[in-house]
Amino acid sequence: MRKKTLGLFFLLTALAQPFFARAAFHNGGVGECNGCHTVHRAPSIASGTATQSGPYLLRGTDQGSTCLNCHEMVNQSGPSAQYISTPESKMPAGVPPQQMTPGGDFGWLKKSYRWMSGTAVYTDPGYMHGHNIVAVDYGYTAYPAGSQAPGGTYPSADLTCISCHDPHGEYRRTSGGSIVIGGTRPCASGSYDTSPDPTQACPVGDYRLLGGIGYQPVSVPGYPFTSGPPAAIAPSIYNRSEAVTQTRVAYGQGMSEWCANCHPAFLNAQPNTPGAYRHPAGNGAKLGLLARNYNSYVKTGDFSGTKATSYLSLVPFEEGTSDYTTLKSHAKTDDSYLAGPDGNSNVMCLTCHRAHASGWDYMLRFDPGGQTFITADPGGQSVWPGIDVPGDASQAMGRTSAETSRAYYDIPASRFSPWQRSLCNKCHAQD
Repeated sequence: MRKKTLGLFFLLTALAQPFFARAAFHNGGVGECNGCHTVHRAPSIASGTATQSGPYLLRGTDQGSTCLNCHEMVNQSGPSAQYISTPESKMPAGVPPQQMTPGGDFGWLKKSYRWMSGTAVYTDPGYMHGHNIVAVDYGYTAYPAGSQAPGGTYPSADLTCISCHDPHGEYRRTSGGSIVIGGTRPCASGSYDTSPDPTQACPVGDYRLLGGIGYQPVSVPGYPFTSGPPAAIAPSIYNRSEAVTQTRVAYGQGMSEWCANCHPAFLNAQPNTPGAYRHPAGNGAKLGLLARNYNSYVKTGDFSGTKATSYLSLVPFEEGTSDYTTLKSHAKTDDSYLAGPDGNSNVMCLTCHRAHASGWDYMLRFDPGGQTFITADPGGQSVWPGIDVPGDASQAMGRTSAETSRAYYDIPASRFSPWQRSLCNKCHAQD
């Protein structure tokens, strides 16, 4: 009888994975052990067939696959909840990935494009669109064009979800605002506008379970983090279309410093450093007088904007604060808070990039400027370019208008001017 009971227990825990996906599984800290690990031979979540467990008794072939067991959309139409990846079967040629989390959809890594301009042939390989996580069960493989992280030394072959996110949620935010490791287990997530404030008896998880100072996965030792996670707050419903209203994550400070755990040369590059970029970013990269440009810029040719309504989710910024009460009041999805930056606001890595992947090279939030214009004007109105829209094939870059629109999170092209120029102008154009 005891053997039958144990067998039933392990069967039920294997079958219960969809429940874990729907429930607040991590809740600011570690989830149920059997949500990620298995004691015995168990069905693969990805294939449904019996398989040996992965390393560390994981329920996937590797760490990334184990995470995507709950974080890749299955049999649902997106965007929805915690999903960060769209299966290939849901995005055939011409159909974009479905998820629109602030970090992006890893499915863009599987969307490659080819087009002609005159007699020249151009290609845009999918691996250029984001962080190339290793998740073999779901078709994700290591970055093929380099063995190390750009601007750093982290091995590309070892990049998985847990390279950035601590699966055991060891880091927590205390009532004093510090990020510490160990101690009282978090009582809730600390990532959302609905998250409780931490108390001495009830700390909360750090933002998105990101690794803190000293973090390094057991599987990839030798690259401990030197900077802690950022101060940031997301709205509780964050995976959504922005066709009507924007999704505003309230970034406070520290995002670029955290990214520099793996990309230090991008943050600390000196002039003429080979292979490094020097666009200002970080807590010391204050917008200063450029805040005036951001606030006045509405679209190409229109500088009538005001600070009260100038925020654009395609060009976010850090507010230069770690006051979580303030950040909670600014994380919105209803456009009730659209205030732009002031001189103390920071430029950060996520001002231009998404954290996971995007529809553009280098996981940028908008067309990086390979084409002069990001919108088209085939009939006197602003539209997203695509191979299904009359115009220059080089502007469509092999994409359908649906793919271009999704890359902009369904924000209407009419929000911008016909023949809208690069959104770098949000900070750098002057009236």
